[in-house]
Amino acid sequence: MGDGSGAAAFQPLRILHVLRAPVGGLFRHVCDLATGQRLAGHKVAVVCGEVPGDPVSQARLRDLAAQCELGVHVIPMNRMPGFGDLLNMARMTARARAIRADVIHGHGAKGGFYARMLPRFAGGVRVYTPHGGTLHFGRGTAQGVAFFGIERLMRARTDGFIFESDFGLRTFIDKIGEPEAASTVIHNGVGDEEFAAVETERDAADFVFVGELRKLKGVGTLIDAASLAGRRMHLRIVGAGAERATFEEMAGHAPSDVRIEFMGAMPARKAFALGRAVVMPSHHESLPYIALEAIAAGRPLIATRVGGMAEIFGADADALIAPGDPAALADALCRMIDCRGDVAGQTARLKARVRAEFSTWRMVDGVGGFYRALLDKKASRAAHAGPRGAVARFHEGVPS
Repeated sequence: MGDGSGAAAFQPLRILHVLRAPVGGLFRHVCDLATGQRLAGHKVAVVCGEVPGDPVSQARLRDLAAQCELGVHVIPMNRMPGFGDLLNMARMTARARAIRADVIHGHGAKGGFYARMLPRFAGGVRVYTPHGGTLHFGRGTAQGVAFFGIERLMRARTDGFIFESDFGLRTFIDKIGEPEAASTVIHNGVGDEEFAAVETERDAADFVFVGELRKLKGVGTLIDAASLAGRRMHLRIVGAGAERATFEEMAGHAPSDVRIEFMGAMPARKAFALGRAVVMPSHHESLPYIALEAIAAGRPLIATRVGGMAEIFGADADALIAPGDPAALADALCRMIDCRGDVAGQTARLKARVRAEFSTWRMVDGVGGFYRALLDKKASRAAHAGPRGAVARFHEGVPS
C-alpha cells in the first residue's frame, strides 16, 4: 500500500482524526483509514466525543485503539454548539500539540468544527470530510440556515476538503459554496476479505435491513412498503437507535402476513446471512458503506437513489428507486421475491465494479497523496516566506 509520495521520499506522518460519535459509516471510515495509515507506516491518533453504547461499535473502538500508536482519546462533545466547546478546544489544542500532528483531519460537522477551529499554533494542516452531516439539512430550515452559515465561515480555515462522492461535492457547492481550498473526491472502500461470499441461513427472511434505526434511514418507509405489498413477506431489521420503539409500534400494525423482526445490532456480514436480499431504503446518504459491504458480499441489493448511490451502481443506476416512496419500494420488494429482472447479473456486475473502483487501499492511498500535496504546499509557502516562515513553522510544531 502506498501513500501517494513514492517509497524513496517516504516520511511517516503524525495524523490526528477527530469525530464526535463513533458509530455508523463515518466511524467505519475512520477505522479503515486509521488502520490503512498505520500499515503504511504512519502514526495515528483519534479523538472522539463519546464511548458508543452498542456492543458492535464498542468492539470496533477497541480494535481501533490497537491501531493507533498515538492513542484513542475521548473528549465529551455535544451535538449542538455550546459553552463546553470552549473547554474542549483547549483540550484538543493540548492533544494536537502533544502528538505534534502533521495532519488534523475532522470528520462530520462536529469533528470538522474542532479540527478547523483549533488555533494555528496547535500545528498541522486542516482537512475536512463532511460525511453528509449538515449537507442533509434543507436551506429553508433553521438548522440549515445556522449550519450552512457556520460552514461558509469555516471554509477559510480549511486547508483541504475530501468528499466521499461527487454528489457530496456538488451538494456542498450548491448549499454552501465553492470550497476555498484544495478539494478532491475519494470514494469509500472495502477490503479484500469482504468479498468472500456470505452463506444464507436456512431460515433466512426475504429481506434484511442493516443500519441505524432512524427515520433518515427509511425504516418507516420500509415498514409501510411491506404493508402495501399485499403478500406474505418476512423482514428482519438489524441495528440500534433511539427511534426503535417508534418503528416497533409501526410494525405492530402491519398486516398479519407480514412478519417483521427487530434483531438488534450485529456485524454487517453476520446480518447479511439473515436475509436473502438486503434493502437500503434511505432518505439521505453520502456514500453508504452498507451498500458497498452488501455488494462485496454478493448480496442482491434494493436501494434508493440517494447520495452517491448512482456512482456505486454505475450502468445499473436505473435500478435505484426514489426515496420516501413506499409504493415504489413495495413494487421493488415484490419483484425481488418473484426474481423478476436480472438479479444475478446485476449482483455480479456490481460486485466486479466495487472490487475495481471502491477498495480500501485506493481510499487510503488517495487520502495519503492528498495529505502530501497539502503539506508540500505548506512547506513551499514557508520556504518563500524566508526567516518569518521558519518562525511560523516552529510555532506550528513543524521542524524548520
